[in-house]
Amino acid sequence: MSLTLGLTGMDPATEAALKAAFQEANARLGGHWSLVPDAEAGHVVVDMDSMYGPMSWLRLHAAGRHVIGLTSAPRTQTDFRLGRPFDVEQLMQLLVDVARSTGIGLQAAGEARPAVSATPAAEPAPATSSEAASVSPSAAGPESEPVPGPSEATRAESEPAAVEPAAVEPDAREAGVPEAVAAAPVSGPANAAVAKDEAEPQSPPAGVDAGRDLAAWLRPGVLAGRVRCRGADGTVLLIDAGTDTWHGPTALKPVAGCFEGVIARDELEKVDDATWLRESAAAGAPQPLSRLRWLGGLLAGKGELLPGFSASDRFQLNKWPQTEREYPRHFRIATQMMKGPATLPEIAQASGVPEPDVADFINANLATGFAEPVVEAPPVAEEPVKARGGLLGRLRNR
Repeated sequence: MSLTLGLTGMDPATEAALKAAFQEANARLGGHWSLVPDAEAGHVVVDMDSMYGPMSWLRLHAAGRHVIGLTSAPRTQTDFRLGRPFDVEQLMQLLVDVARSTGIGLQAAGEARPAVSATPAAEPAPATSSEAASVSPSAAGPESEPVPGPSEATRAESEPAAVEPAAVEPDAREAGVPEAVAAAPVSGPANAAVAKDEAEPQSPPAGVDAGRDLAAWLRPGVLAGRVRCRGADGTVLLIDAGTDTWHGPTALKPVAGCFEGVIARDELEKVDDATWLRESAAAGAPQPLSRLRWLGGLLAGKGELLPGFSASDRFQLNKWPQTEREYPRHFRIATQMMKGPATLPEIAQASGVPEPDVADFINANLATGFAEPVVEAPPVAEEPVKARGGLLGRLRNR
């Protein structure tokens, strides 16, 4: 069975960081995995913290696909979970676990070294440090080139501690490789750069948990405690993730500006109890956080269905949503969607509402769970009724 991985439902920065981590993790596992489009992948990574992620998971789950949830929440409803922020080690362990679930055992390079089967004919004489420094390119490696003429003093300054016998691996002694040759550094600028990279700690891939839009922050399990969010136009939202409520303007259209752009974690200000009591009392009664999630879904597609859905898909409301007075057309759309599954053009034609408005309404209710795509099961072929034999059977068939 081939091991294929796809990515969907995430922003470009997260996707780039995940691809970079995958390339390194897969190389350390021997390159058994392949990164392919999500439609062709056996397992698909979905960013469950993004606006598009849960909808992508719903589509993939309904199609019977295996989903890996990328999330900062401690739990997820997907088959596997990749914690955020992630690193190469964490992703490598995930690839091993997923492969094991399919019956394929993987092991990182260097975890278990095979026994040396070849025995050298004769033990070569130990080489001196000067002989080790002049090892031919074929013995030192395919990329090494001889460097002309530095003195021993200069070589000692540029390559300290590299020729110490203590650095020799036990496997090299067992294979009969001279200690000086095994421990001698490979000369050349390219190899010096590699040695520098190995000595310096690797920073996490760029873009990991670098920020999200407000709709992504509002996903269940992402935020904790009480925070203050300030929009670019000065609108202030007080969000209490513990009670799933918020305080702010009663109308939703003035809040729309808060959903524009990316919000870093430190831009969501923590609020202490005393400040919360004072500001929340001035901001009005608490409102359900699902109302903000609904607005985030309404604004996400900008008149088009979110990625993963198409105009030919059939959608249905599984319960009547809370329609907003600011969007009077939504009542007509909801009335048509409650009648049964229908495509975007069918709903628009039946309700008399333009397709962009219908698409936004569908996105909003997918985000809150009031709507769902309808996956139709393939028709089951019925066996033809066999004619009964005999005189009585012929009489019955008349």
